[in-house]
Amino acid sequence: MFSYAAKWKLWRFRRERKFNSARGFAVLCGMLAGLPAWASAVTGFFCSSAGVQQTAPATPVVVQPGAPGKPSKVLPTSTRATLPPRSQADVEFMQGMIMHHAQAVEMTALIASHTENKDLGSLGAKISSSQSDEIKFMQRWLAARGEPVSMASSSMKTSTGSTQEMPGMDMSHATMALMPGMLTPEQMEELRKAKGAEFDHLFLTGMIQHHNGALIMVKDLFDTAGAGQDAELFNFATDVDTGQRAEIKIMQTMLEKKP
Repeated sequence: MFSYAAKWKLWRFRRERKFNSARGFAVLCGMLAGLPAWASAVTGFFCSSAGVQQTAPATPVVVQPGAPGKPSKVLPTSTRATLPPRSQADVEFMQGMIMHHAQAVEMTALIASHTENKDLGSLGAKISSSQSDEIKFMQRWLAARGEPVSMASSSMKTSTGSTQEMPGMDMSHATMALMPGMLTPEQMEELRKAKGAEFDHLFLTGMIQHHNGALIMVKDLFDTAGAGQDAELFNFATDVDTGQRAEIKIMQTMLEKKP
């Protein structure tokens, strides 16, 4: 711990530094005051604005940009942002994509017990992690807008043909149709029974089919009038399109390497 003398020296040092800073600023303003008249406006602005910055914190200002050719408008400090309008197609896209992603996560969960292919394991881990995170994002997006995380009929047929709960979904309704590209119960059952190289092939072809379905969902969203205008949803949908196109190329390359 500091001794009393050390604390006293530290306090004096800080006080003198603050004083010298203020004195230096005053000297600078005095020097500027000796400039020709044409510089007086600049001098006054510099010294007065800098002085204000040292003494009073700035009050936050909320500004609404005007339309092209129109002035901006200063809004009250109590103004709060509101969520942008959304279409029913936006809501259904998010609800459907939650189901779509959930099956992809289910497929990747089979890898560890069905193959020793390390490349496939790495790819599956990436798909599982990214799509699980995206499911959470879509659930938050829907909840923030007061929408359910599932459609009216919020259950689906899984690989065994039985109804299984998906993350954040209400499974109290009848089975609903699969989203584009999702594997049928028969395809999933075949995948579950396969091992080794056969599993690798079925997984890659099945996930390519699955990813292509997601691309169809994104295209349908943007082809719908008034849909996809929400900034968060637009960014998410374009990321899905870009990311899954890249993964399709990776999986196609992995298939080509197989004998």
